[in-house]
Amino acid sequence: MNLWRRLSGRNRALALTSAGVLVAGGLVTLPVTAAQAATQCSVTYTTSDWPGGFTGTVTIKNIGDALTSWNLGFTFPNSSQRVVNGWSARWSQSGQNVTAQNESYNGALASGASTTIGFNGSWSGSNPKPTQFTLNGTVCNGGTPTTSTPPTSTPPTSTPPTSTPPTSTPPTSTPPTSQPPPGQRVDNPYAGVKGYVNPEWKAKAESVSGGNRVSNNPTAVWLDRIAAINGTPDSSSNGAMGVREHLDAALAQGAGYIQFVIYNLPGRDCSALASNGELGPDELPRYKSEYIDPIAAIQGDTKYRNLRIVNIIEIDSLPNLVTNTSGNAGGTVMCDTVKANGAYVNGVGYALAKLGAIGNVYNYIDAAHHGWIGWDSNFGPVADQLKAAAVASGSTVANVQGFIVNTANYSALKEPYVKITDTVNGQTVRQSKWADWNQYLDELSFAQAFRQKLVSIGFDSNIGMLIDTSRNGWGGTARPTGPGPSTSVDAYVDGGRVDRRFHTGNWCNQAGAGLGERPRANPETGIDAYVWVKPPGESDGSSKEIPNSEGKGFDRMCDPTYTGNARNGNSMSGALPDAPISGAWFAAQFQQLMQNAYPPLS
Repeated sequence: MNLWRRLSGRNRALALTSAGVLVAGGLVTLPVTAAQAATQCSVTYTTSDWPGGFTGTVTIKNIGDALTSWNLGFTFPNSSQRVVNGWSARWSQSGQNVTAQNESYNGALASGASTTIGFNGSWSGSNPKPTQFTLNGTVCNGGTPTTSTPPTSTPPTSTPPTSTPPTSTPPTSTPPTSQPPPGQRVDNPYAGVKGYVNPEWKAKAESVSGGNRVSNNPTAVWLDRIAAINGTPDSSSNGAMGVREHLDAALAQGAGYIQFVIYNLPGRDCSALASNGELGPDELPRYKSEYIDPIAAIQGDTKYRNLRIVNIIEIDSLPNLVTNTSGNAGGTVMCDTVKANGAYVNGVGYALAKLGAIGNVYNYIDAAHHGWIGWDSNFGPVADQLKAAAVASGSTVANVQGFIVNTANYSALKEPYVKITDTVNGQTVRQSKWADWNQYLDELSFAQAFRQKLVSIGFDSNIGMLIDTSRNGWGGTARPTGPGPSTSVDAYVDGGRVDRRFHTGNWCNQAGAGLGERPRANPETGIDAYVWVKPPGESDGSSKEIPNSEGKGFDRMCDPTYTGNARNGNSMSGALPDAPISGAWFAAQFQQLMQNAYPPLS
């Protein structure tokens, strides 16, 4: 399933049917003239308004000859009205003129057929409705709109599809989900409410002796391919439950929040092989229309508007554009490709804009970990790269509620016996082989400092950090009880550090790891929550090549016999043997994680 293998040091620079137009509560039915021979049409246009924004729903009915494609046009009466983002059509705006072209799956409209499209918009002053619509250049209907007093609260959203549209020919008659108004979010989605316990992970955890001690902790649901949106009952790395089933289960549990991992970028995992995805580096359109759009349609269902939906955005992506492209040790052609074509930046921007338009959704972007970007050469450039993605594809920083570090990695939360400022025999800890001039030794200090950096470059001052503590406890008999000997800086650090990996660049199924802090909100200043985004017991990757149809490759960093490469200082991989493909259940690893938990399990 991932990740975290990058290291840099001193040697490395590192998305109905009706015959009239509904305007502000009034329905105006207008005749179609004889001049509109082949193309005849009617349009309904409704909005759900709130201060400064609105969701527009447009239903097009073809009452003429059959169409193989369509192009809808209308003009906003107010120059301040803008389309922010839309769905089920390719939306564009020039001045006050708006155009919506069909998608590949809804271009065919038989005589009498309808299709519904929608968008989120902004306005100031007033939000009047358009009075004329054209379809393929033909006027559909027009006239003077009737008016009524707008609602004082946000109208209910339209009914969503009962299931996620398939990837080829989704239904064209079911209206998309209207988004709840933004601005209703709380500062911290984790605070004061209980998290969703994934019943599929719970069952796996309880299949291992003693697993019931931790099986009621909330973990994230990974959406690592298009099929996972609807559920994959025959998969070894996904469950039978799809997005809607998980959301329904969260409501049934009375959960206050649920976590999803958005993880399917084109050319995914560009610097490793264990989690290569299904989409090629040039398949950004598929990522938008077949992956992000259906997820947004389900999450935006009004049924779930009181549930806090946390999306962890694209693990293992943006930092690669800084540390694993040409000019860096271990740079790859794939990372060069997705940097050059904008697949990662525009994909993340699109996801943020699309999902961020839903008022009860909270987006947290992945920000790697201290052992990847803690060096001076990476720290600022990665922050800038995250900012570039946050404002790409129509997104703004307002769509980002925070960032997450240590996702699916093993970096210790705190190093109690070794400080970066310590000096041994005239040498600083930064000079040790383990630190290698990194500014940080643990995730908490890194996360707090990186948050300050992100705020300084334009992110909201209220952003919060998440730290994944699912596998960074490093307890058990090997856990040090004090600092190492002062004979040398390396002996001092190696003897006292609780992170027992061979190297901070080691990321796959690490031997000796343990469960870390249990999920909880507001544990430290600037930290929204400790979370278990990577479900403990799910493999990082197979220890040998295992043929599969799930897009999972084999990376030597998951091979316990591998002696390493430049990115991990040519150290042993430290991986457990007999591991299955990424995302599949790895009972032996889960047993080890419980055994070495810190704080210990009772």
